[in-house]
Parts: sequence; structure tokens; C-alpha cells
Amino acid sequence: MKPYLIFYLFTLLFLSNVYAQQKADMIIINAKINTLDENQMNAEAVAIKGNMITAVGSGKDVLKFKGVKTVIINANGKSVIPGLFDSHLHVIRAGRFYNAELRWDGVRTLKRALEMLREQAQRTPQGQWVRVVGGWNEYQFEEKRLPTIEEINDATGNVPAFILYLYGKAWINKAGLMALNISSKTPNPVQGLFVKDDNGDPTGLLVAEPNAYILYSTLSKLPELTIAEKINSTLQYMTELNRLGVTSVMDAGGGFQNFPDDYTITDSLNSLGKITVRLPYFLFAQKKGTELQDYTKWLGMVEMDQQKGNNINGIEYRVEGGGENLVADAADFEDFLFPRPEFVPGMENNMKSIIRLLVKKRWPFRIHATYNESITRDLNVIEEVNKEIPLNGLIWIIDHAETITIENLQRIKSLGGAVSIQHRMAFQGESFIHRYGRDGALAAPPVKAIMELGIPVGLGTDGTRVATYNPWVSLYWITTGKTVGGNQVMAKENTIDRITALKLFTVGSYSLIREDDTKGKIKEGYSADLDILSDDYLSIPDEQIKSITSLLTIVDGKVVWGDGDFSSLAPAKLPVIPDWSPVKYYGGYQIK
Repeated sequence: MKPYLIFYLFTLLFLSNVYAQQKADMIIINAKINTLDENQMNAEAVAIKGNMITAVGSGKDVLKFKGVKTVIINANGKSVIPGLFDSHLHVIRAGRFYNAELRWDGVRTLKRALEMLREQAQRTPQGQWVRVVGGWNEYQFEEKRLPTIEEINDATGNVPAFILYLYGKAWINKAGLMALNISSKTPNPVQGLFVKDDNGDPTGLLVAEPNAYILYSTLSKLPELTIAEKINSTLQYMTELNRLGVTSVMDAGGGFQNFPDDYTITDSLNSLGKITVRLPYFLFAQKKGTELQDYTKWLGMVEMDQQKGNNINGIEYRVEGGGENLVADAADFEDFLFPRPEFVPGMENNMKSIIRLLVKKRWPFRIHATYNESITRDLNVIEEVNKEIPLNGLIWIIDHAETITIENLQRIKSLGGAVSIQHRMAFQGESFIHRYGRDGALAAPPVKAIMELGIPVGLGTDGTRVATYNPWVSLYWITTGKTVGGNQVMAKENTIDRITALKLFTVGSYSLIREDDTKGKIKEGYSADLDILSDDYLSIPDEQIKSITSLLTIVDGKVVWGDGDFSSLAPAKLPVIPDWSPVKYYGGYQIK
């Protein structure tokens, strides 16, 4: 063959390869895209190649990247947003139990909630419990009241039942008291109360005074699912999050979530490439008095700079740092049914030893802190450590911060910290007002002040044991100031607009871990995480925001959830096990 023909053929081959590389794997057209990119806030189409967004713009411009194998998805005018990133959720723990739980999240009447309880009791096998674990309160019900223990006993009969109400209390039915051997002779645990009747017999009401240990420890005594059921449960829960448009979660650990033992389910799913949400997670100290030993051990087990190698199929699954509990002495549970807990003397010494260790090893950390008084003492410790071992840009986060002051916000800013806020006031706003008055609730937390100071801030839910995991409830709360019961708790002037709120639940959450330059927007060069929504978030009435779902959810360029007209694009839905699981019959969050 003549040299010029060989050169010509090689040139054609090279150009065809370049051309093929430029062609998209997927193009979404006819969409109403809210990009959150300040340079191009709206678009009609988006192209995805591999796990990256490669083009955003008009349909005509983006369709230039169509190839023979490109999948074209017609959004039919639906709203498209970046995938949601919950900056504070307990997904790893929740996944282990999801299939065993009856969720009252979103249920609109107590009558229906009790019907669900009765139905579930009838199908629950011997040896298992009916359990309702968080995500609801009495104000969401039309009846505006809690169930009585008599109603719970009537609905459940001889099947043990446990019903958790926020961090304040729980009910155990008669069968449950017998199963746990709780009697008139059972002593009250530390900072907890088994309420008794006039005869000294337990009524079934458990009260946290004010520490939630009695609730957590009792819940931990209930039978667990099998390994196969836990795997299925975790996959079902991640699918439920995908259904609501969640593509990323910052897991905040949690009580009775031991590392590494209780991470084996997500470890195995990650090794198989089956995780469907980005999942950086924090390690939560478990036992009072041994926190320093825990972190010393974990620091020896985890090489922070090697975590990227743990990601399968590009979806993050890694240890992100320590927290949200660093030391038990600094726990200030937001149980507004009782007075604010006071930290014990000496808390600072315990916390300082742990933060010093984390800073020295360059581990990010986060601290659960509800009250300004708690935050003041936490910041005192961080400032002392910073004088000895400068933070020098280390990632650290204050979680919740409902009553934080401007003074403490300024201290956080000077130390380079961030704040993660959640919609706990949507579930406890009324309780807060009953104890502290309306004025204190008007800017709890003071989200506008945080943003005005330029402090990185992300939005989340703190599901599942207090608030619901539904991100749209959080977006409803922060944009209206209303609780799930419709009561105006946050002042309207302290709420934020819908676009700003959406930014806090996407690029804002990524700013907490400094990944907002590659994730959280629909922008060329950003990770391909996005949702096609059931409703137009920016235009629907306020009350409908809580009912939004995702019709198509894409994580890292892969479709992980599809509904309605988009079902055929998604993986087949996994059957729920065990057969008696409430998830099989009711699903998770009740939209209708």
C-alpha cells in the first residue's frame, strides 16, 4: 500500500476515534433545567458522557453530540435539577433496619397510622416486632394528637410493638414489655424513665430525661434482620432515597452504629458496585469513656489519603472523618420536651484530646451541637487546639446549630469551619415554642446570617429516628418556615427562596467537604448526578413541595431510579424481603 494511503487511513481512524469520544452516552432533551450554574441558570438539554456532564444548553446545540449509540431521553417539559445531597443523614444504620420498620412519615391521619399498625401486626411473624421509628409527629395528623397506649395495645394485640417519638419518648405495648421482661421491679436506666401507673406497673411509656440512651438502648434489644435481609433492606433504602431525588449522602454515624462491624453490609455492596448514592461517612464514638481509644484505633485502621481507592464505579464510599459524636460528655440532644442539658465539668479536657488527635492526623470532624451554650464550649476547645496545632484549612463542621448566635458564627468563620443544618424544627418547632417561646424559634437556625457571613452551609434532614429522610420536607420547611403540621414557626423574613434552598441541598452540601467545584451543578465538567422531577419545584404551591418525587434519577452517569414513563430506563425493582416487611406493603415516605 502506498504511504499516502496508509497516512490517510490512519488519519481517518484517529478522527473517527476523536469523533466517537465526543459523542454522548446519554442526552436529555425538552427539559426545564435548573442548572444552579450562575453563568447559565437555565437550559433545555444536557449531554452525559461516562460519569461527566459534557454539554448543557439548547436542544439544537446539545444534540450535536448525538451518536449512533446515544440514548435520547425526552423529559417532556419536566423540571430537571442537580441530584440532592443530604449533608446529614444516618443512611448506613437506617439501611440495616429499613425493611423492618413501619414508616409513618407523611401519613396524614392518626386513624390511618393506627390502621397500618394493626395491619402490620397481623402479618408480623412470631419472634419479630412491629416498630415505628421516627419521622413523624402528632401535628402532621388531622387529629393533632398522639396515639394512646390503649390504642397501640388494641391495634397490636399479642405482637410486640415499639413506637419511637422524636428523641423524647417511646411506647412499648404489653406484649413488648413481656418480651423485654420490663416489670414493676425493673429499675429506671440512667437519664431515663419507665413510666409507672398507680400500682407501680410499667405503662409502656419510656421517657428520655433528657438523654436518648433509654430509647436507643431499648431499640437495640429488638431482633435484627438476617444478613440477606439487611442487604436487601439497605438496597431498598437507597432506592427510596433515589426515588426522592437523593444522589449523595453525608452519613453522620449514629448511636449503636459500630465501626467496622456494622459497616459490613455497605462494605459488601460497595465491593459489588451496587451502592446508588455517593456515601462519605463519619465515625461516631460509641461508648462513654473510651472515645479516645476508639479514635486512636480507627486512625490506625483508615488511611485517609487512600480512601479514593475504595470507590467502585466512581461512586464515593469512604471514611470522611470523625463525628458527629466525638465525646459523650458533649451530647446535647434536642429533646425540647425537657430543659437543655448542661455539659459536665471536664467535658473540655475529654473533647480536646480527641480533637487534638484528629487535627494532628488531618482528619475532618463534625460536632452535634443544638444549643448556643453547647457551641460556645465546643468552640472554646477548638480554639485551644488551633493555638497548639493550627487547623490550617482542615474541614470541620458544626451540625444543627438551631440557637447559635452571631458571635459564635463569627468564631466559626475565623476558624474556617462550616455549618450543616437540618429540618428538625419542622418536627419539633411546636415543642420548642412551648418551652422557649416563639421569639427563639423565629430564626432557628439563623440560615440567612450563616450565608451572609460567607460560612459554607449545607442542608439535610437528620433522618430517620427524629425527622423524616424526605429532602422535600426540608426544602418546604426552609422556604416557608412551617412545620409538618403547617404551623408558622420560623419568621417568613428569615426563610430563603426556593433556588437558594436548592443550592444549599446540592452545591452547598458539597461545599462542606470542598467538592463544590466538581459536583452539585448541571454544568460541563461536573459529575453527572441529576433528577427529572415529578413536579416543577419552582412554581408549584408550597404544600405540594413535600410530595415531589423523582421520575428519573442519575448518579455518576448511571440511571438508578425510574418511574412512570421513565421506568424502562432504570434497573428492575428488587423484590422486598422478608415477605412480612412493611416496605413491601406501604413503601417508605407516604406521598398520598
